[in-house]
Amino acid sequence: MQPRFDINTVEPDSFKAIMGLETYVQKSGIDKRYIHLIKIRTSQLNGCAYCVDMHTKEARKAGFTDQWIALIAVWKESALYDEKECAVLNWAESVTNVSATRIPDSDYHELRKHFGEAEVAKITTAVSTINVWNRMALALRLQHPIDRVAVAAA
Repeated sequence: MQPRFDINTVEPDSFKAIMGLETYVQKSGIDKRYIHLIKIRTSQLNGCAYCVDMHTKEARKAGFTDQWIALIAVWKESALYDEKECAVLNWAESVTNVSATRIPDSDYHELRKHFGEAEVAKITTAVSTINVWNRMALALRLQHPIDRVAVAAA
């Protein structure tokens, strides 16, 4: 699969607009651990290998363990994540899968147990922003780098 084109080259204003959202998210004061959870889980849900690769590497570089990163995909089955992290992950799933979930009040109320309205607005913007990035990466067929091919021990 070949990339289609470079959005920053073809339409730099579009890229700058999305970067504006990203800059807001990064400067919003949201705990970085929640940003990592949101970016990784949303990218997994959207099937964006480019973004999953990028954001898992960022999380690892930020000091999160391989276990913490790997189990995000199955967070509902793991006791690793605290209540606030679970509320964020659930909200990310609910907002990302809006056509199926319709973002029910129960998901909102669960998030509100842990965060004020302003924080919910920021978290929702973070979820929305990574959804934009995922859709752009998928539409443009961005390819993640291949670090090295894993070889299993015999």
